[in-house]
Amino acid sequence: MTENTKDLRRKRQQQPVMDAFDRKILAELGADSGQSYTRLGEAVGLSAPAVHERVRRLRQSGVIKGVHAALDGSALGKPLLAFVHVEAAGWGKSERLMQVLRFPEVEEMHSVAGDASVLFKVRTASPQALEAFLSQIHAVPGVTGTRSYIALSTYLERPVQAGVTENWPDMPLPE
Repeated sequence: MTENTKDLRRKRQQQPVMDAFDRKILAELGADSGQSYTRLGEAVGLSAPAVHERVRRLRQSGVIKGVHAALDGSALGKPLLAFVHVEAAGWGKSERLMQVLRFPEVEEMHSVAGDASVLFKVRTASPQALEAFLSQIHAVPGVTGTRSYIALSTYLERPVQAGVTENWPDMPLPE
């Protein structure tokens, strides 16, 4: 007797099929998410209804996770941008460490490979506010240390890009 194991194996999540028009639409939305479907259509060479349907499909498939405003940290009273590497005994993600995410100063949290286990992107009002944040991190059981890197200037800050570099890694670097 053969046992049916079809439903026992996890089904691999299907990657949405995207064509050049989808990528153009995503690039346009990445540059200005407030555009009308008419303007998007003009930019990518499709009708407004066709663009609307593609955007709906991209949202439904999870390619578009949300639409966000790009906020200026300095204008909001948080001019200090820092990256904090957290070293922890064992794996760094813990329930207590996740509680730090309640602070609006934390913009991103990543599990990373290397000598740190967690990386935070933090934007604060001052060095003193960063110090107060670090004291919260050091109070988490299992945290053995941190290293902070303060950004002096930001040359590029952008969302995920829709484009794909062709011929990577064989593409020559500019001279």
